[in-house]
Amino acid sequence: MYARIPIHVQPESAAQALGKAVAYAEWRRRPAPAPLELPDVNRDAVAAVIAEALAEEREWLSAAECEQVLRCYGVRIPASRLVPDPAAAGEAAAELGGRVALKAHGAGILHKSELGAVAVGLSGADEVEAAAERMYATLAAQGLEPESFLVQEVVEGGTELLVGVASDPVFGPVVACGAGGTAVELLGDVALRVCPLTRADAAEMIRSLATFPLLTGFRGTEPTNLGALEDLVLRIAVLADTHHEIVELDLNPVLSTPTATIAADARIRVAPAPPDRPWPRTWR
Repeated sequence: MYARIPIHVQPESAAQALGKAVAYAEWRRRPAPAPLELPDVNRDAVAAVIAEALAEEREWLSAAECEQVLRCYGVRIPASRLVPDPAAAGEAAAELGGRVALKAHGAGILHKSELGAVAVGLSGADEVEAAAERMYATLAAQGLEPESFLVQEVVEGGTELLVGVASDPVFGPVVACGAGGTAVELLGDVALRVCPLTRADAAEMIRSLATFPLLTGFRGTEPTNLGALEDLVLRIAVLADTHHEIVELDLNPVLSTPTATIAADARIRVAPAPPDRPWPRTWR
């Protein structure tokens, strides 16, 4: 008769358990969330992109396909041009004008910063073309061959975050939001939620981050547009929950500015969709 009675050796663990029970009870008392509708998305176009990649037995979507998927779900991305070689990269930079970022794409080129496959703050055709030639040589020395170059407008300012998706074998799509940039692994400041997400979930994820003050005007900086950031998290959640073939998605950096939230770089990995989960779509 005593098997169902919790026993704690230390008072601290008892207090922690009680706190978890109270938090769970408060969560259960919330009204059941209404289904999230995004009428402006193009699900069919994304399904076609994924189906083509799977038919060709490709695991990672190309840069152009990633852009198409994000645009279909209303995720804002910088203006860019995808070109085949350094000379064309210089021409694209002249066409875009202003400062640009240069990124190399190809098989095995995933962590661009570590491989020397990204350069930012470039200006003019000559500088971009020269940077692309150096980038090509650097990657070739590592046994990698760029298939294309992405020339992208630089978004000035903003706080760097990450928004991502992973597919859990038990729970299905899991959405992550946290501090981004090159120090993401060092900071480890990430919030996770299982799909489907509500607007309250997105708001709580962002506000739970240790780096959240950076978004609200830390030390006199201009506050960012939290509504736009919440909207992006929700759109990525709906994307992952609609297309279970997406087993990995990484937006890093996501730049949160006072006026908008922009996904500056994206990786998407696909695989045949796993079987549907046997439990209902709500946890209540």
